[in-house]
Amino acid sequence: MSPRPSRLPCIDALKAVSSQLIVLHHLAFYGPMSDAAYQLAPGLVDWLYDYARIAVQVFLVISGFLAARSLAPQGRLEIRQHPLVVLWRRYQKLVVPFAAAILLSIAGAAVARQWMVHESIPAPPHLMQFLAHVTLLHNVLDVDALSAGVWYVAIDLQLFALLLAALWAARALARGQAPASVGASIGIVAVLAVASLFWFNRDGAWDIWAVYFFGAYGMGALAWWASNPGRSAIPLLVLGTVALAALIVDFRLRIAVALATALLLAIARRGGWMERWPRARVVGFFGRISYSVFLVHFPVCLLVNAAVSNLAPGQPALNALGMVAAWMLSNVSGALFHRYVEAASPLAALRAWLTNSSGSASRPTV
Repeated sequence: MSPRPSRLPCIDALKAVSSQLIVLHHLAFYGPMSDAAYQLAPGLVDWLYDYARIAVQVFLVISGFLAARSLAPQGRLEIRQHPLVVLWRRYQKLVVPFAAAILLSIAGAAVARQWMVHESIPAPPHLMQFLAHVTLLHNVLDVDALSAGVWYVAIDLQLFALLLAALWAARALARGQAPASVGASIGIVAVLAVASLFWFNRDGAWDIWAVYFFGAYGMGALAWWASNPGRSAIPLLVLGTVALAALIVDFRLRIAVALATALLLAIARRGGWMERWPRARVVGFFGRISYSVFLVHFPVCLLVNAAVSNLAPGQPALNALGMVAAWMLSNVSGALFHRYVEAASPLAALRAWLTNSSGSASRPTV
């Protein structure tokens, strides 16, 4: 297998833009600053409040795309380790920085609580609540969130586990026959994606489980396989046609965004410019720190909200400047968190050793 680049500029660009939209959405959604600044730009605040959150669909599709690239680049599961070992490594990669960010959020909420009273401040946590977050069961157990967007981390692990289980089952059913395994893998993932698009994703009661989001995630995985070099464009056309049919049955903007993202990724790979565009270091930088920015922006925004609500309560211009300051500080904090926590966690060296010793085929680089 030819070596694959560790960074894909096109994906970094999508992650960079999407992470910024999510930060801005939470600034519009949480805290008193957006209420005070609303009269200056009501249309912009409303758009950020209502629509910027849909950027999370981009991350869902990218995660599926990269999971397929890592686990089954040709459509057949290629890991040499037991699936539970691979899942454990994925859990470690997600949870080590996530747990650190939750502690920061708890501390930030404790400080903000001294400066203001607002519904956006999480209540003081209890031990079981913290453990539910660390085990990524907070959605399933229906405990109050300790930070904004923490549901996504739990869903990401569920989606990875579901894809891994589907690929493992396909390989077992094919009994080692490569062509049959490829067909079974793509078929099972496609069935799961279709079930999500036409059924589970249309019922909000499922939104704590991976099946609700697998339509977007599965489109990402299918887009990777449909864009393999030399493959006909017909599978990509089928993917687009089925997703459009789901939108005709029940139009959901989130699914439309997911479809557009999946098609963009597939076309970029087939066109050969995924690894070359955009050539901008700043885009790559913000793409690399996107997970860290996502993890730490809430306590930063909470503290800035608390400070501004004390210094300039109800003053639109100063509160708007406060929102800008919170956005900028979220990125600075994300860069520091990436350098000193996410990329330098105590388990990083062990994970790197395990990755190198197990070979590129089993490398979950999502």
